[in-house]
Amino acid sequence: MAFGTDTGLYDLRFHTGRVCLDLLATTHPAERLDRVPALRAWIAGSGLVPPGTPLAHVDLGWLTAFRELRGHTARLVRVHPPTSPAAARDLALARVNDLARTAPPAPRAVLGENGSLVRELTAPPECPALLGAVARDAVDLLTDPAARAALRQCEGDNCPILYLDTSRGQRRRWCSSEICGNRERVARHRRRAALAR
Repeated sequence: MAFGTDTGLYDLRFHTGRVCLDLLATTHPAERLDRVPALRAWIAGSGLVPPGTPLAHVDLGWLTAFRELRGHTARLVRVHPPTSPAAARDLALARVNDLARTAPPAPRAVLGENGSLVRELTAPPECPALLGAVARDAVDLLTDPAARAALRQCEGDNCPILYLDTSRGQRRRWCSSEICGNRERVARHRRRAALAR
């Protein structure tokens, strides 16, 4: 999904089923959180803040912190088969648990322009609060046996994205039917066409 900001357009994905997995997806096919505006677009697109929340105060320190959390979460989610030494996993677990202690931003309901209730934050979001929300999501995922059982890696060529398979019968194969699934269908069509010739 492309999200525009005042400084550009970012191709970001939000179809993994968990905000912590959406953060992990920002490394594929290349680094997506390479600049502060990209992080602002990701925060807005992830649903961590209500639409229209000002994020001008997000700075380079936030970018470093979110990328650090992403690395720790990846070490914990990808423990089967082990991809990190035990000491690195222990450090990652301690850091995610520490970040999860911070309460997420407090929402409130306010009257919108058309008279319906809309959600906004009581104050501008702070980095520790948003990191806490993502870290809590990671803790929930890691400690929920049903969610862990539904965790899958995309079957697309060279796609490392993890997602929750909540489909009927748990038959979902790709992180995104529109992206990796479409690539697979096109490749299958080309193989059949080549064999027919």
